[in-house]
Amino acid sequence: MSTHLNQAALEQLFINARSHSAWQARPVGDDIVQQLFELMKMAPTSANCSPARLVFVRSEAAKAKLRPCLAEGNVEKTMSAPLTVIIAMDMRFYEHLPRLFPHADARSWFEGNDAAIEATAMRNSTLQGGYLMLAARALGLDCGPMSGFDSAAVDAAFFPEGHVKSNFLVNLGYGDASKLFPRSPRFDFADVCQIL
Repeated sequence: MSTHLNQAALEQLFINARSHSAWQARPVGDDIVQQLFELMKMAPTSANCSPARLVFVRSEAAKAKLRPCLAEGNVEKTMSAPLTVIIAMDMRFYEHLPRLFPHADARSWFEGNDAAIEATAMRNSTLQGGYLMLAARALGLDCGPMSGFDSAAVDAAFFPEGHVKSNFLVNLGYGDASKLFPRSPRFDFADVCQIL
């Protein structure tokens, strides 16, 4: 774990990577989808709780179900994306802790504690969505994360059982760099960081 990634890898993951809204007409195959998950699942979550649940929206039928849930400004870029991932969170994630975290009775930390369940599910599913985007970039894909959608409508359409809730969406594919805006400014270290 002590090897420093080379500059090309850092540029692909962070420095040159952009959020895309326009896409090339290139499909994202099942093999890449599987690889994304296999990489994402290895990254850390608290007590290995792994609350993220993923729906990969690719078919015309699935896109038709997602379309009315989207904010107007997100319709075209999502419908034209080869793949859209619904990053959701299982509010019953703690039921799997005896398997995922057998070192302690972690399930008891959450049973009956709605505030802890909600905070843990949101925090860790968001982390897992971030890991998924880094995995996608590592595999040569571009990402377009967004939160402009009706979460209640997405939940009704894709998670009718009721205990899985949508967190955010990520369009995936091969971006059309000719449609990118200039990169927006970023903070300098001294603006937002302290070393104490």
